[in-house]
Amino acid sequence: MGALWPEGAEPLDEFVARLLRVGDELYRDLPWRHIDDPYAVLVSEIMLQQTQVTRVGRFWERFLEAFPTLDALAAAAVPDVLERWQGLGYNRRALALKRTADQCAADGRGRLPDSYEGLLALPGIGPATAAGVMAFAHQVPGVYVETNVRAVFLHELFPHEDKVSDKMLEPLVAAAAFHPTAAADPRRWYYGLLDYGAHLKATGVNPTRRSASYSRQSVFEGSRRQKRAWIVRRVLAAPEGVEVAAVRADLDRAETEAARDGVDEALFASIVDDLVTEGFFRREGALLIP
Repeated sequence: MGALWPEGAEPLDEFVARLLRVGDELYRDLPWRHIDDPYAVLVSEIMLQQTQVTRVGRFWERFLEAFPTLDALAAAAVPDVLERWQGLGYNRRALALKRTADQCAADGRGRLPDSYEGLLALPGIGPATAAGVMAFAHQVPGVYVETNVRAVFLHELFPHEDKVSDKMLEPLVAAAAFHPTAAADPRRWYYGLLDYGAHLKATGVNPTRRSASYSRQSVFEGSRRQKRAWIVRRVLAAPEGVEVAAVRADLDRAETEAARDGVDEALFASIVDDLVTEGFFRREGALLIP
């Protein structure tokens, strides 16, 4: 691993020791930390994707209160799961969690796989999420590249470079994570990186803008994403179903009240088709049913 370390950079031993100290100083006491339940960790990891830490806490606790285990989530109806997710946005994440629970229940395990490869085979779980569950629930080191970890490595090792790809970062993240000092306590190592990265952003430094994967989040109001979320909420509010035409009329009215143009018919039909395909609700004739 040492051969991969950038020439001229702080030696790996010193880098790991210093970042552990910095992480300890910046440590945030969050409710999903230092727990051994892989399912609870997974819920936190999925919720933290594209959502600020300050918003996740109450949603995480509320979701686990309703669905405390994978089996409980598997037994739940999709509308109930989506209802508990409302307010977090990016509802596809809730559906992916539900499908993961369904798959684990169908396999007869009732629990998540305890390997990186097993987690990666589940719906909606990518390399970073799988590595996060392994590190935080199982204390197994891995290559966990999420936005705050990315920020730290860009800030520390690529201070003057733009368009730095994750392919450049991954071997360096691995070299540090598998260093004996970091690997002795993966939770501490990655908690520290997450807290250091958050600190950099809070103090006006955002190294992730120099990442090749960086893109500004589009404006939500008036966007297709906003209309998707509105339609999901409207259908979930009608347990017996609601006519497609009524949803379209209500959305038109909401857009007009927000001083926006009415919804294009083709756009509305496209969004509804996507939501049906993705499993948010079903279509029976003229009705949309949760």
